[in-house]
Amino acid sequence: MQLKEITAFLESRAPLCYQESYDNAGIQVGEPGSEIHGALIALDVTEAVIDEAIEHKLNLVVAHHPVIFGGIHSLTGRTMPERVVMKALRNGIAIYAAHTNLDAMDDGVNRRICDKLGLQQPRILDPGSGRLKKLAVFVPRDHADKLREAIFEAGAGNIGAYDSCSFNLEGTGTFRGDETTNPYVGERGKLHHEKEVRVETVFPDHLKGAVLNAMFHAHPYEEVAYDIYPLENRYDRVGMGMIGTLEKPLEEQAFLDRLKIRFEAACIRHTALRGTKIRRVAVAGGAGSFLLGKAIGAGADLFVSSDFKYHQFFEAEDRIVIADIGHFESEQFTRELFYERLTKKFPKFAVRLSDVHTNPIKYF
Repeated sequence: MQLKEITAFLESRAPLCYQESYDNAGIQVGEPGSEIHGALIALDVTEAVIDEAIEHKLNLVVAHHPVIFGGIHSLTGRTMPERVVMKALRNGIAIYAAHTNLDAMDDGVNRRICDKLGLQQPRILDPGSGRLKKLAVFVPRDHADKLREAIFEAGAGNIGAYDSCSFNLEGTGTFRGDETTNPYVGERGKLHHEKEVRVETVFPDHLKGAVLNAMFHAHPYEEVAYDIYPLENRYDRVGMGMIGTLEKPLEEQAFLDRLKIRFEAACIRHTALRGTKIRRVAVAGGAGSFLLGKAIGAGADLFVSSDFKYHQFFEAEDRIVIADIGHFESEQFTRELFYERLTKKFPKFAVRLSDVHTNPIKYF
């Protein structure tokens, strides 16, 4: 397959538009039209990971963390990212990263953490706003059903657990085409009145192209009258962190034991235990300290994340237990997401999980 076929699929599940402004997800190294023979899945891209790809004759590395993050201004081999990029280029290996865009999806990194902990009914802890658009389009009454079906098929009309959502208002449209037109109804040069339906629905912004293409294809008019409005509504399928509940509450120590075992954490840095049972748990893969206030506000008993600074632990103020399990430990199962999705979508494509342990932090 070509690299662009693989990346198009990955981005259909984690669109690049949902990455944070500081991030650099997407193709790091490689030409979109290059032929790919197989992929190696890793959390980080190191020189050892590239060596492993060379050994197994795999010419794509799919990783969670970008190797090019703060920018590369030269290729001299002076830094680890430079050496990785140079080795990948010399050996024809492409590199692709899905980072905060994968964190943000409701079936992404944080959902996998919830699954590992046995959390029920997980939902986004901090849903994104400004990610939804409203489409209002005017269509002849006899074509309204066809148009609705087309834009729903393209991904519009989903609100929470409901699909095919729209509002429809009948009225009369007027138009007059000049001598160059070929109107679907009416005559050129003459004012025409047509019974029309105003169809309103919503869609996430990453589907704008697909929804508009479906609308234009299903609409009978030469010129389609439509409006797109930005919405401030929360989009509950995209955002940072997740929160869920345990099927049965656990004592604090018992939950920490579960956490340490399931994430193979060498140690857990945590705030003082509060003497209450753990039932509601918030999670955030990677550096999630910025979500502490959201976790407290959502009523979480414990917040699982990593990279807390010393003074940030004071912010718990006996309202929640912070459990810092380590950056690598919290995101290690992201590799499973890539592997499962690629092997299911492309069952005859060679996909291998990296054997390289890339955690740079060691414990004594």
